[in-house]
Amino acid sequence: MPFSRRQLLAITSLAAVTGIAASSRGAGAPIKAVAFDGFPIFDPRPIFALAENLFPGRGAELSNVWRRTQFEYTWLRTMTGHYRDFPGVIDDALVFACKSLDLELTGVKRSALVDSYLKMPLWPDVLPALSMLKESGLRLALLSNFSPAMFDGNIGGTELEGTFEFQLSTDAVRAYKPDPRAYQMGVDAFGLKREEILFAAFAGWDAAGAKLFGYPTFWVNRQTLPREQLDAVPDGEGQGMADLLRFLAN
Repeated sequence: MPFSRRQLLAITSLAAVTGIAASSRGAGAPIKAVAFDGFPIFDPRPIFALAENLFPGRGAELSNVWRRTQFEYTWLRTMTGHYRDFPGVIDDALVFACKSLDLELTGVKRSALVDSYLKMPLWPDVLPALSMLKESGLRLALLSNFSPAMFDGNIGGTELEGTFEFQLSTDAVRAYKPDPRAYQMGVDAFGLKREEILFAAFAGWDAAGAKLFGYPTFWVNRQTLPREQLDAVPDGEGQGMADLLRFLAN
């Protein structure tokens, strides 16, 4: 997939900001589309800053338990066939986290924290990168645990409106990633082979799940975490969108 000289110069400029080089994709089927998890696009850090403001000195501890429990609940609900949408899971996980840490969760604090998932800012490198991807002719989608309300709340009124051809929520299949039914939504929506769709993950477990499903996978490892030991290595990895662009340009 060719990039113009101007685009490559822009990629180099973005890469200078992140300072992390991506892995080369190497030989393989041409990539025709990119499916993004929600969190390479939307920045959750203000949520955890809010947790610290509401629970001074305990915010980081709360955030860690809350985030871990969110995903544990998505996996358990998928395994047991008792689906609940992601805002509901976020709320349940918050209640559990506060109880486990003996923190008093008032109704006001509960609403503020859960509702903050509906109005996350974009990571600073997102808009220029998505613009370049669209200019190159790639088709774009979101494929996320986000509910439709979360898509609407985070995209509505922003420069992202009209950017994504599809907004694929796991609500449609009532199964959370890494269940294959969730990843299959990208294949069905684009009408492409799975090897023609690059999946851009935020979490290491999601990168592993997408790779095991059969997607070429790039891990947008914004937290610089170690790889999960799940017998699946992403095709590329970097800290930001510039690294994703350079990966696709190789």
